[in-house]
Amino acid sequence: MPTAAFTTLGCKVNQYETQRILESFEEGGFEVVPFDSAADVYVINSCSVTSIAESKSRYTIRRASRLNPDAKVVVTGCAAQMAVNKGETLEGADLVVPNPEKLETFKRFRQKFPDLGPSITNVSEGAVGLSLGRTRATLKVQDGCNAMCSYCSIPFTRPGMVSRHAEEVLSEAEKLRDLGYRELVLTGVLIGAYGPDSGSGGPDFEELVDMISDSVGPGVRIRISSIELGQVTNRLIDLVLGGKVVPHLHIPLQCGNDQVLMDMNRKYTQAAYTARCKEIQALVPGLSLSTDILVGFPTETEDRFESSAEVCREVGFVKVHVFRFSPRWGTPADRFGDPVSPQEKQRRSVVLSQIGAVTRQLHAEQFLGRTLRVLVEGKLTPEGLLEGLTDNYLDVRFAGPKSLQRQFAEVRIEEVREGYCYGELVTRPLAP
Repeated sequence: MPTAAFTTLGCKVNQYETQRILESFEEGGFEVVPFDSAADVYVINSCSVTSIAESKSRYTIRRASRLNPDAKVVVTGCAAQMAVNKGETLEGADLVVPNPEKLETFKRFRQKFPDLGPSITNVSEGAVGLSLGRTRATLKVQDGCNAMCSYCSIPFTRPGMVSRHAEEVLSEAEKLRDLGYRELVLTGVLIGAYGPDSGSGGPDFEELVDMISDSVGPGVRIRISSIELGQVTNRLIDLVLGGKVVPHLHIPLQCGNDQVLMDMNRKYTQAAYTARCKEIQALVPGLSLSTDILVGFPTETEDRFESSAEVCREVGFVKVHVFRFSPRWGTPADRFGDPVSPQEKQRRSVVLSQIGAVTRQLHAEQFLGRTLRVLVEGKLTPEGLLEGLTDNYLDVRFAGPKSLQRQFAEVRIEEVREGYCYGELVTRPLAP
């Protein structure tokens, strides 16, 4: 049996798409092996959101070529699309599949290399067949972005706004439930733009979330991977209050300074962002918020950077994901250059990460003495404790039987240490 190895760089959308590609190779008669082993085919789902991500993608291609010089290296994803856009080649790649054809990667591979692999022609692209034993699955519902943030290349690497048909999404959600997953993470590039204008077949995003929750039933919790501030509607908050969505939202900030936000082409001000976060925190008891922040944008002076730190402290995020600006070809911000030094970008990253650690600790301490629902992971910590995430995205560790792995459990929070909650098992609930 021929072998194929897969690796993913970048976002949850990429992770989902890699799994779909992997399944088509399995159905086509390939055995899947770890990426660091010798394989007949290496498939790399690349990323180009930053120069570091693009460099890692190119390095991974060269590494695959070294692992087995006789193997075929297939590259798809945003770095592949960027290379196509720029008319460049990717050293070491035997086949480059543009993003719009990503889920047809196996077909493109067989067309170019018909003698590699079994003679199997009936392959359905992207059939759900995720491996058992995991607790959560990513479910992509939308692709494409038209927000046109000045620093972002995604509108050029994922062109077009596409919503998956609701019936297809619901069918996949039910299959994932039947495979044993207890959490579905809904993902998309601009997920709140899901709707009938781009192919949903009728429902908008809030209606889709409601339908998914009803379809999978109470044994599966629904989480939204990331959503823009302007798409956090009151209808969505009502779904959170009604238990259809977990009380955790990831809302990108990117910067806390109004001038930089304007230069980024972000459609809100610092005051609007902070006020909306405070409003939904007041509406939803126990809500946790997390965010993305970009440091080192060309017009972000040191004083302007302090505004981002201020928002972090005021909102009290449970997690702050920090990434550093790098010029992206074809974007409006490319003309600004890259005046902030790498050392200063690193310093700002460290400052925000340290603030995020403090706000995570303070946020978690609000739940001391409370009993929370935890979805237990399938592995133990080095200390032999069970570990899992609460509905509101707190990382909890506790002692308990291994039979609770991949199940829901109720845990009383007794201590918060270095951002982790340590608790005592209360009972295993009959229903989430």
